[in-house]
Amino acid sequence: MVSAASAPGLPGAAGTPAVRRPRVLHFVTGGFSGATQVAVDLVRAHAASGRCEALLVLRRKRHTRNERVQALRDQGLAVETVAGWAHVATIWQLVALCRRFQPDVLVAHGFSEHLWGRYAGLIAGVPHLVHVEHNSRERYTAWRLRQALWLAERTDLIVGVSEGVRQSLLARGFPAAKTVAIPNGIALGPYELARHPAWADRVPGIVMAARFARQKDHATLLRAVALLRDRGLTPPVKLAGGGKAAAQRAARKLCTALGLDGQVEFLGHCGDVPGLLMGHRICVLATHYEGMPLSLIEGMAAGCAVVGSRVVGVQEIIDDGRNGLLAAHADPASLADALERLLVRDDEAQRMAQAAQEDARHLYSLQTMTKRYEDLLLRGLEVAQ
Repeated sequence: MVSAASAPGLPGAAGTPAVRRPRVLHFVTGGFSGATQVAVDLVRAHAASGRCEALLVLRRKRHTRNERVQALRDQGLAVETVAGWAHVATIWQLVALCRRFQPDVLVAHGFSEHLWGRYAGLIAGVPHLVHVEHNSRERYTAWRLRQALWLAERTDLIVGVSEGVRQSLLARGFPAAKTVAIPNGIALGPYELARHPAWADRVPGIVMAARFARQKDHATLLRAVALLRDRGLTPPVKLAGGGKAAAQRAARKLCTALGLDGQVEFLGHCGDVPGLLMGHRICVLATHYEGMPLSLIEGMAAGCAVVGSRVVGVQEIIDDGRNGLLAAHADPASLADALERLLVRDDEAQRMAQAAQEDARHLYSLQTMTKRYEDLLLRGLEVAQ
């Protein structure tokens, strides 16, 4: 894996005195996905470190809630939004923001925002462009891929949020010399009390904290829970997350059809995911593809026994049988087997949960992730204070 310490940095203007701190603009979907969370965490980290000025720009989606945007502003973050109804509108509104904010670096997160963000950066004359890829499998058509590779020639740095994502970028033809891996991380503070309550006091139930979208595989989890019921196991299941209304409706319809309405609870957006996870024993992520799944890392940090689909991203952080279990992709029976193992073998589940928690603390801290990003984004742009 290419580490941030040995990776190429952004070129700087050697010998040119700085009249202000470097400015970094992070552009990302307003869908409040994992990519959004990473961008928010980085903007928050920039404010805390004082190494640069940062602006977060969200591309509005139909389900972008104004109260969530305002909540970020209330936390002291500089946040703007641009239209999402047309690519041209997105680009030109972002160009206007770039000309006003005058960033030294524009970081465009996720597909397809990394295309429109970098087009805007080129038009506005932003000196340095960065592309962050958040998933191992994106919806690249041949035309979109040609655009991305053309933009890569004009981009300083391409970041994959895991080694698996980096490898998927290289397989598509992105330049190896510019492409690095920086694993996602989480804030560990909310999980400091993860050893309390004790394992015996936790609800022997299942939590999946993930937005409703085509990428996530709530259907396989629901079918696995139905299989568990047929085996005589009826753990409570809580599904936390917002997302697309159509995907939520489909999941609710399937839940009813499987006769699980009294067992499965749809929580919607959850304001206290750490508390929810720390109150339960099992965290699951059924998914079709990932980059580096924050929700699973949060489950690990919370002291849960974790189960994930055997896909790129997930299989990088779960060492099957040591710190969690992997289930075959889109296979309800395989997922039911893994969940049953954790539900009935309590000592084994607790052992895996402890190993997962240690891994989360040592490998996936937000502090480690943000330092790697800042060191790369600001290399050559800072002047000693």
